[in-house]
Amino acid sequence: MTDNFLTILPNLIALQDTVPATTKDIEDAISAINGDLGMLWMLLSGILVFFMQAGFTLVESGMTRSKNAVNIAMKNLLDICVGSLTYWIIGYSLMYGDSSNGWFFWSGLFQGEGADLFFQTMFAATAATIVSGAIAGRTKYSTYVIFSVVMTALIYPIAGGWEWNGGWLNNTDGIMPAEFIDFAGSSIVHSVGGWAALVAAVLVGPRIGKFVDGKVLPIPGHNQILATLGVFILWLGWFGFNGGSQLAWGGADAIGASNVVLVTNLAAAAGGLGALITTWIWYGKPHLAQTLNGVLAGLVSITAGCGNMTYGGGALAGLIGGILVVFSIEFIEKKLKIDDAIGAASVHGVVGVWGTLVIGLWGVDGETGIGLFNGGGAAQLGAQFIGALAYAVWAVGLSWIILFTLKKTLGLRVSKEVEERGLDLSEHGTLAYPGKRNRGEGGGLAEED
Repeated sequence: MTDNFLTILPNLIALQDTVPATTKDIEDAISAINGDLGMLWMLLSGILVFFMQAGFTLVESGMTRSKNAVNIAMKNLLDICVGSLTYWIIGYSLMYGDSSNGWFFWSGLFQGEGADLFFQTMFAATAATIVSGAIAGRTKYSTYVIFSVVMTALIYPIAGGWEWNGGWLNNTDGIMPAEFIDFAGSSIVHSVGGWAALVAAVLVGPRIGKFVDGKVLPIPGHNQILATLGVFILWLGWFGFNGGSQLAWGGADAIGASNVVLVTNLAAAAGGLGALITTWIWYGKPHLAQTLNGVLAGLVSITAGCGNMTYGGGALAGLIGGILVVFSIEFIEKKLKIDDAIGAASVHGVVGVWGTLVIGLWGVDGETGIGLFNGGGAAQLGAQFIGALAYAVWAVGLSWIILFTLKKTLGLRVSKEVEERGLDLSEHGTLAYPGKRNRGEGGGLAEED
C-alpha cells in the first residue's frame, strides 16, 4: 500500500471544508487503517513467535540432563541468529520468489521487507529449533551449525513455497483433487522439523545408557518446572504463530484472526487433557512430561486447520492429538528403539501429519463442510494426504542426505568421554549450574548431571 492513513487523513480534513468526502475517500481511509493495523498485527505476532525460542530453550533443557543445558541454550540462540540472516539472504526468495512451475521459486538475494520478512523469518527459525531437542546430549555443535543453516536456507523455504506461495499443492489442474490447506504450518513448519528430527536421532544414535540389554531405561530431565514454564511460553507464542498467519487485520480479517486464536487455545487445552487422561489410565498416575507434550501436540494439531475449524472441531482435533502423542512417543522409543530425547518427532512430525489430515475429516470453509465426515466428500482429505506425504518425503530425504554426508565427513556425534562429561564443559567450556546442589537424597550434597 503506497498511502497510509496518516497520509490520507490531512487530505480528508482539508476536503471537509470544501466538498463532502466521497465514498471512495472513505473506503481509501478505511483500507489504509486496516493496512496499518494489519502490519502492526503481524509485527506483534512475529514478536510472540520470537518469544517461542525462549520456550523451546526451557522445554528442551528442562527435559534433558543439566550437564547439557548450556549446549541446548547455545543451539536455540544459534537458530534465531542463523535463521534471521540465512532466511533474509536466500530463504525468503526461495519461498516467496517467482516460479514457472510451482516447485521452485527464486527472485534473487535479499528479498522481503518489513513486517512480512520479520514474521516469516520467525517461522524458519522455529523449524530448525525442533531438531535440536531430539538429538540433545550427544551431537557436535559444529555440525549442528551447518544443519541449521541448511534447514533455514533451503529445506524449509523451498517446501513452504509449495503451499504459501501458490505452488503445486494449490494446483487443482494437476494431481491435487482440491487445494491443499495448511493455514499456519502443521506440515510446512512442524512436520518438516519433526521428520528432520527423527532422521537426526536415527543417524546420531541413542544416548549412552538409554538402551541396555534390550531394555529402555529412562533418562529423566533435570528440571520439569523449567519445562513447564517453557510450554506456557510456547502456548502464548502460538497465539502469534497461528493468529498472525491471518496476515491481516480489520473487518473480516479481525474476526478471522480472533477465531484462530480462540480455537488454538481450545485445542491446546484439549490436547493437554487428552495426554493427562491417557497417562493416568496407562501409567496409573498423571504424567507431567507427557501432559506437557500433550499441550504442544494440541497446538500442532490445530496449526494447519486453525482457520478451517469450528470450535468443537478444533477441540476434538487437539484432544486426539494429545492422546496420539503419548502412543507415538512410546512406540518410537520402545518399539523402534530410537532415542528422541524430548519426543520432538512425535509432537511435531506425527502430530503434524494428524493436524494436516484432520482438515479433510471435519474441516470447514466458512459455513460449508469440506471434510469427509461433514458432507465435503473425500477430495479435501486426498489433498491433505498428498501434501502431508510430500512434506514428509521432502524432509526425510533432504535431511538424510545432509546429515549422512555430515556424519561421514565431519561426524555428528561427540566422543563417549565428551558425552559422559557433558557437552557444556566439553563443547562450550562452562556449566549452567556450577557447584554441588542439595537434591534431597539422604540430606547430602550430590552433583546432578
